[in-house]
Amino acid sequence: MRKSVFIPTLSLLTVSALSMQAQDKPKPQDTEVWEPVPKVVSTGKTPMDPPSDAIILFDGKNLDEWVSVKDKSPAKWKVADGVLTVDKSTGNIETKRSFKNYQLHIEWRIPPTINGTGQGRGNSGIFLASTGPGDAGYEMQVLDSYENKTYVNGQAGSIYKQGIPLVNATKKPGEWQVYDVVWTAPTFNADGSVKTPAHITAFHNGALIQNNFELKGETLYIGKPSYKKYESAPIKLQSHGDPSEPISFRNIWVREL
Repeated sequence: MRKSVFIPTLSLLTVSALSMQAQDKPKPQDTEVWEPVPKVVSTGKTPMDPPSDAIILFDGKNLDEWVSVKDKSPAKWKVADGVLTVDKSTGNIETKRSFKNYQLHIEWRIPPTINGTGQGRGNSGIFLASTGPGDAGYEMQVLDSYENKTYVNGQAGSIYKQGIPLVNATKKPGEWQVYDVVWTAPTFNADGSVKTPAHITAFHNGALIQNNFELKGETLYIGKPSYKKYESAPIKLQSHGDPSEPISFRNIWVREL
């Protein structure tokens, strides 16, 4: 007599359930995004070189991208040997163009013969948004902070009177220094109230000194900071009134974000 063999079978309901489970199992393709494709940007041989999509604000040749703050006439600071030097007799200068959110690269040098102390030693400033007359705006401080004591929210790399730099990365006078900055502008509601505050991330000579720092408003010499509505603004370089020798700049470029 032939021995019967029991072969288990799956019901149609079980097969359907297993099939659905196989379909629901996560796949690598579920989290792959193919568009939009980022545009191709070529970069230079060093981090100092501007990427191909950068706007060149100063390349050592002329001040075509800059005007005097006081009357919007052509900027009159001194250009020689590829270097831009502050002319304190002509006042602050700013870009002809206005910007909102951007990446900024700028190099600066304190004179090797610098004198003075504290805020009177190689003082200048980079106003990431110059929003009005005088010193209104958002300033990142430039100063000789190499073995030069001053209030820490006013030393090199500070967001003036607001953000103390995480470290002091200042080089000796006479050496070129680098700021690389990412500026996120504030946004405003229709009534002028703040929708989102300004933020800044910055590197000084390659060291992180401001880590997505949130500003409380414009940087003021006297008084508490507050915001004033604006859409976009020039970048301003300060001609400070201290008696020390003027500082110099070179290789300034910006990438709009």
